[in-house]
Amino acid sequence: MEVDYATKKLADTLTQHKRRVREYGALAEKIHRRILELIAADTLEVMRFAPGRCHELKGDRAGQLAVSITGNVRLVFRPHDDPPPTKDDGGLDWTAVTAITILEVTDYHGD
Repeated sequence: MEVDYATKKLADTLTQHKRRVREYGALAEKIHRRILELIAADTLEVMRFAPGRCHELKGDRAGQLAVSITGNVRLVFRPHDDPPPTKDDGGLDWTAVTAITILEVTDYHGD
């Protein structure tokens, strides 16, 4: 899958080992692994069966998805296409998502 980043700063932080370690410490390697899993997936559908419990978010984060890094920390992203591909019932068509934009690494559970 094609992976893009919401900002240049985020791209630099997540793609450069030293910056990733400085920003996320012990989580840096797991974040890198999740990004590599996303890149290796042909479509988002593959992530349903990969580690990290990829899932769609709700409420004020509707339209975003997340994969677990550890505990409550998530890698949050959205389909790159705007509007995203949908199924006949209006839900996201995971089999048609071939590009994503990473938005952040965060613990959104306190929001």
